[in-house]
Amino acid sequence: MTARDRLTDALYGLGWGTVKKLPEPVAVRLGRAIADLAWKQRGKGVLRLEANYARVVPDASPERLAELSRAGMRSYLRYWMESFRLPAWSPERVRTGFAPKDVHHLTDGLASGRGVVLALPHLANWDLAGAWVTTELRTPFTTVAERLKPETLYDRFVAYREGLGMEVLPHSGGSAFGALARRLRAGGLVCLVADRDLSASGVEVKFFGETARMPAGPALLAQQTGALLLPVTLWYDDSPVMQGRVHPPIEVPETGTRAEKTSAMTQALADAFATGIADHPEDWHMLQRLWLADLEPRPANGERT
Repeated sequence: MTARDRLTDALYGLGWGTVKKLPEPVAVRLGRAIADLAWKQRGKGVLRLEANYARVVPDASPERLAELSRAGMRSYLRYWMESFRLPAWSPERVRTGFAPKDVHHLTDGLASGRGVVLALPHLANWDLAGAWVTTELRTPFTTVAERLKPETLYDRFVAYREGLGMEVLPHSGGSAFGALARRLRAGGLVCLVADRDLSASGVEVKFFGETARMPAGPALLAQQTGALLLPVTLWYDDSPVMQGRVHPPIEVPETGTRAEKTSAMTQALADAFATGIADHPEDWHMLQRLWLADLEPRPANGERT
């Protein structure tokens, strides 16, 4: 493990070990102070966030984009402060910390025995939403996690999410899809963050007027298992309670090849995500390149340069 890897792991460990012990008002102030400091430094993440917001709000002035990126960093640090503290929250705090709308789409789907795929973008705090599902609905679910470096950091994230009641599978290795399909065929619940493709096999979609690539997994799982595919969007308001909405199911097209059906369903997901992001752009924590025009060219073997 490199010195940088050790430092990264130690900082995350400090967050989970120390921040969760802070009084909530102190944690809120700390998160805001860190966000403002990072925003003022204008590092790569902040500049990328601002460039992404420029596509979401194309008529925004430079001053408006700067305001959005500052609010975006505050929202991002709110996510981290909440996540570091979630393991110490009482069940009642979890239940009252999230107020989703139209949950009947989810509960009706589970009651039907079909299985449900929830697909979310990087909006607000998806970990809190997951903890609410396992606590308020008393419904376990399966998700996947990107393999992080160092391995000890990945292990921390897996332990953290398993502690919230989630089953976590590694994104890499090729076996995750089969395990997710088995959970769905048994009438279970799968939750996937699905607004950024992590492989060379994503589906191209129009997203805020330009081409981006999003994962095919949610649409393929729905096709192969008969599960419902439900987009979910999340946002913060001025209260300590996160807001959210479960959108109506995305249906499998009656005609077309598997690839055509997957493309149409993934585009419908992207459209639902875009609705939520356009309404609350500051809560979209996309500090990475997303649109194809921003990505470095892929060589012939499909690996990112």
